[in-house]
Amino acid sequence: MAEAGLGQTIGPAIVLMGAAVVAVPLFRRFGLGSVLGYFAAGVVVGPSVLGLFTNAQSILHFSELGVVMFLFVIGLELRPHKLWAMRGQIFGLGLAQVAAAIAALTLTGKVIFDLPNPVAFIAGAGFVLSSTAVIMSVLQDRGEISSVEGQNSVAILLLEDLMIVPLLAVVALLSPLAHGRSEWMDIVVAIAALLMLLGVARWGLNPFFALLARARTREVMTAGALLVVLGSALLMEIAGLSMAMGAFLAGVMLSSSSYRHQIESDIEPFRGLLMGLFFLAVGMSLNLSVVAAEWWLLVTMLIAFTVAKGAVVYAAARLFGGSNQQALHRTSMFLQGGEFAFVLYAAATTGGVIDARENALFTTVVILSMAVTPLLMIATDRLLHTEASMDGVDAARDLKGQMLVIGFGRFGQIASQIPLSKGVKLSVIDMNPDRIREAQRFGFKVFYGDGTRLDTLRQSGAGSANALMICINDPKAATHIVELAQHEFPQARILVRSYDRGHAVELIRAGVDYQIRETVESAYLMGAEGLRALGYAEFDIEEAADDIRQRDNARLSEQVQGDSMSGRDRLHIQPVPEPLSGASASK
Repeated sequence: MAEAGLGQTIGPAIVLMGAAVVAVPLFRRFGLGSVLGYFAAGVVVGPSVLGLFTNAQSILHFSELGVVMFLFVIGLELRPHKLWAMRGQIFGLGLAQVAAAIAALTLTGKVIFDLPNPVAFIAGAGFVLSSTAVIMSVLQDRGEISSVEGQNSVAILLLEDLMIVPLLAVVALLSPLAHGRSEWMDIVVAIAALLMLLGVARWGLNPFFALLARARTREVMTAGALLVVLGSALLMEIAGLSMAMGAFLAGVMLSSSSYRHQIESDIEPFRGLLMGLFFLAVGMSLNLSVVAAEWWLLVTMLIAFTVAKGAVVYAAARLFGGSNQQALHRTSMFLQGGEFAFVLYAAATTGGVIDARENALFTTVVILSMAVTPLLMIATDRLLHTEASMDGVDAARDLKGQMLVIGFGRFGQIASQIPLSKGVKLSVIDMNPDRIREAQRFGFKVFYGDGTRLDTLRQSGAGSANALMICINDPKAATHIVELAQHEFPQARILVRSYDRGHAVELIRAGVDYQIRETVESAYLMGAEGLRALGYAEFDIEEAADDIRQRDNARLSEQVQGDSMSGRDRLHIQPVPEPLSGASASK
């Protein structure tokens, strides 16, 4: 009996893992991405095809924990001051896009499909709530989370997560089954839960993990990390909020903790497995009988909603300063509905605002949009990159070298000369095809690769290199590469070109082996040449240069321990002349 029960438990898990193992590599091999591979595998093993699983909704609900853990990990990457700095994007860009998209989609549902006002509003509002799982997976795969565009996307997603509360309150108001003022009580409960979570995260989590760390047992720390993620998610769900948002806020509050990297490594395996399970469950939820019976309406609604939402996303991106390429890139990511649409449609069905057929239609449209989005993103990427010819450019693959050089611009070209002069075998990657072709004219072999992507670093030989020399001029991307290298390639020494003093302080705090500001040495030489031009003796010039180097290093060390104003007394200041007073002027 026990063996039979065990077989019933392990069997479904083997089917799911087998489907993922076959579909995901196959889809990635054809350039279609892992998300679409999971969707396809879910459709095949779900009730509509093989029928190996009949209760996809229970699997979907459980696997949402993958999205929860994903947002927790993202929160660990954002310091509270960074989140505060994003308030303009969240309540400016995010609110403008969401409000305009709800209006456009409601109008689309009413005019094109003749839906009643409440039904059109529910259909449009659900489709506005983009898929956090799909978008964040894409941003992570591309290494774009820390970029400006990535931060704008995160801000919009956060606002959409917050919108689930007022949208559910609107559903309660529209419901013919509503009983009084419970929706206002729900809002009060939600605010109280948020304040409770922030309070516990701010003053309780660091002492909690310090207590666990004293046990010196890895599994206890893992259990503690899971407790924090699941506990914050449960609190938000009880309060009627997004579980993912609760985990995200807990992650943000832990982002400055000394236990951050340990927590992230403990959560990562669970996050990856459950995210895959979530996409499988979405594929299983696709009801092919509904598609077959109402395919014309579904296709028309999918196209109409996608076009309407895409137009709003593009317009919002341009109005808030995005270039045409950035706007198209963001539009391709936000075309789909998301997992929170299922929650809104279910609540509207329970409240009698929409009927079961409308729920099935709208839900199917959202699932189809999630499945189509990866294809649209691939098409958009190819369209936007047509101007960059890859002729004569080889992608990084199975490279081996003692040192990996990331970035072959004006800095990387000079920095690589000294190792090459001693016969050191280098692997060099860059993202500019024109620069790679130009390097080939001088006999340099440079490969195409995005160093912010973990798969590219592995293909470039980071796993066997003794040193990584990060020479790119993007400080956020450089810091992201440092974090990836520290987690995945601990054997390699990390040498980084820092953009400025603030970036240098950030890198030192991150624990890099060596960093140098990109202009500091040339500035020292220019200052020394200035004294030489004024006729100073070489001894005095060398003495001054040595003194400034020592002062600068000491000031940098104080700034690492303090803030940007630390070590100010070590600067030589040009006194500002005092304005002449009336008395002094008369003398």
